[in-house]
Amino acid sequence: MKKVFNLFDLSQKVNYKTEILSGLTVALALVPEAIAFAMIAGFSPLTGLYAAFVMGLVTAILGGRPGMISGATGAIAVIFLGLILELRTAFPDITSETILQYVFATVIIAGILQILAGVLRLGKFIRLVPHPVMFGFVNGLAIIIFMAQFPNFYQKGTHNLLEGSSMLIMLGLTLLTMFIIWGLPKLTKVVPSSLIAILVVAGIVIGFGVDTMTVGDTLNAGESIKGGFPPLTIPNIPFDFATLKIIFPYACIVAGVGLIESLLSLNLIDEITETRGSGNKECVAQGIGNIASGFLSGMGGCAMLGQSLINISAGSRARLAGIVASITLLIFIMFGSDLIVQLPMAALVGLMFMVAIGTFEWASLKTFKKMPWSDVIVMVLVTLITVFTHNLAIAVLIGVILAALAYSWENAKRIRARKYVDENGIKHYEIFGPLFFGSVAGFSEKFEVLNDPNEVIIDFKESRVADMSAIEALNVITHRYHKIGKKVHLRHLSKDCIKLLNKAEAIIDVNIMEDPTYKLVIDKV
Repeated sequence: MKKVFNLFDLSQKVNYKTEILSGLTVALALVPEAIAFAMIAGFSPLTGLYAAFVMGLVTAILGGRPGMISGATGAIAVIFLGLILELRTAFPDITSETILQYVFATVIIAGILQILAGVLRLGKFIRLVPHPVMFGFVNGLAIIIFMAQFPNFYQKGTHNLLEGSSMLIMLGLTLLTMFIIWGLPKLTKVVPSSLIAILVVAGIVIGFGVDTMTVGDTLNAGESIKGGFPPLTIPNIPFDFATLKIIFPYACIVAGVGLIESLLSLNLIDEITETRGSGNKECVAQGIGNIASGFLSGMGGCAMLGQSLINISAGSRARLAGIVASITLLIFIMFGSDLIVQLPMAALVGLMFMVAIGTFEWASLKTFKKMPWSDVIVMVLVTLITVFTHNLAIAVLIGVILAALAYSWENAKRIRARKYVDENGIKHYEIFGPLFFGSVAGFSEKFEVLNDPNEVIIDFKESRVADMSAIEALNVITHRYHKIGKKVHLRHLSKDCIKLLNKAEAIIDVNIMEDPTYKLVIDKV
């Protein structure tokens, strides 16, 4: 119980006032986000709100990172656009209700895949994400959060900016919200400044009848956020191979995008709080949350970095805030919808502007002249891909690939050889630097096969044979010497490499006593 439900972990100091107030702030910020993301995919607002409630509650209790908030996200919503298009192509007469059934099934399968990822301990691979990619991810997400607020400054359903007093009121209330969030902590930290800012601006708008955009104005005609407890839904679709063929690829994408976004958010919050969460535990929690969401009429989701940062900046460090946020959101849905729709969007826009400003890694701009250009390019590209595609998973994967290629290129240039002939007339090649697929060409160029004496020693004491390309390069070079009747000895190779050098067995001379044994580091957890 201690490791699962930190609310009752007596070794963890919990500030109940901070946790509850922070949870209330997050709940208010969740409402417009959940509605907007549901509408991106063409779903009812309640589909997003139910997902935010279920995902938030499950991951708050079972997740690997106390303080992190999960819910319906834009990254997941965008994936469903492709599924909906494919369903409408395959079944021209399909109804919106039937499409939702396929979505729920997709979310459930994605949850199962995420649990498998956690059980197989795949969460540790998030460590392979380089720091420049993390910078790019965070900066791109901050820009997305910032830009996502701009539609609130347009007249609903048009591309025309608000005019006259409407624009001035919207700007004034937004700036007032930002000023309170920035200035109040300098006076007191008794209550979260974000919550006070929302309440003050809402009080002004509701109390004085100020004519400005509210949460209710973001809803389409006839839509409402009023509902009951999420209804139990068993996906009413054919359970056959044809159905699985349609939804399984999208389930894999949902699972992958959800885990990448969640684990990167976990890493970032780890850095901010100087604590360490459990990636594998978070994978399982995200999976359980998505399964529960699919069965409770939700669109699924993953970690929400913006809301998580609101929570962390308000002082939350335990699981209680996430639980409070989820339960409060359900109360809003069931009993408080009439009040929530009156909240001014300016207050929520100002809050998200401050989140974006706080999320952006301003320090990364100072590293342009200090970081290698390859890292700077990777960081900028990941930021741009994130901003223009809104696909965080693709941006991160491309960033990791580019960083790996840059690393390989740099290491490929480090292969070198020190050459000398000893008193016995034997030529020695002492190899320095890693021998792998990127450096095999440079390695082969070091040898003067035709001009070398009849006996050659290639010493790998300061090198490492890393992959099959390297082993093949050794086979090739030994074969070149053998073909013209010259003998070559390979020294200080690992035993594993020797076993694989089948083609060169007859001419290998290895010092077994000095030969290193290389082992992989594995997680014990």
